[in-house]
Amino acid sequence: MQHARPLPNYLVQRFQGWKATSYAENHAWFRRLASEGQHPRAMIISCCDSRVHVTSIFGADTGEFFIHRNIANLVPPYQPDGQQHGTSAALEYAVTALKVAHVIVMGHSSCGGVQGCLDMCSGKAPALEEKSSFVGRWMDILRPGYEKVKDLPEEEISKALEQQAVLTSLENLMSFPFVRAAVEAEDLTLHGLWHEIGKGGLECFDPKLGGFVGI
Repeated sequence: MQHARPLPNYLVQRFQGWKATSYAENHAWFRRLASEGQHPRAMIISCCDSRVHVTSIFGADTGEFFIHRNIANLVPPYQPDGQQHGTSAALEYAVTALKVAHVIVMGHSSCGGVQGCLDMCSGKAPALEEKSSFVGRWMDILRPGYEKVKDLPEEEISKALEQQAVLTSLENLMSFPFVRAAVEAEDLTLHGLWHEIGKGGLECFDPKLGGFVGI
């Protein structure tokens, strides 16, 4: 591959610092993870956004979370069509092979993917409407959520759609037979979260209240 280049020096220095400190202080744990495999308690589906750092938020150790990230933390509906489905594959592996006890979907404030969906659905982003747009076709998953919030006051619609991304994903999770079977057998629980980046807040969806409540 002629286009690949050496790692930037600042990343090399950070790796060397990690190897000399975090790894050196916990090398037995890393060797155990390597020899015994991973046994995460939960899968977290979060956004690719660099500001969303789930391991820091929950103080997680290496090996504790099985993490999958994509644009706007979306789970597509179950669709076994022989095509390539990264999120569905990660979900299948987490539930059927790793036997995680929890699947957590975490959305967040100021989500660029959700804003793109809002712009696309309101006719302000024609480029995302193109069939060649990977982002646009991915955000089609959230179109039903947009229909639910489009008539809200302008100042409320972004947060509402960010939370709809979480709810849409929770609904789509239950369309996967192996997820539904695990939930019904009480071997798996599903959770929906929304993270306020600027304030460091976290809200959890409460089905009894029909909305998100602060933790």
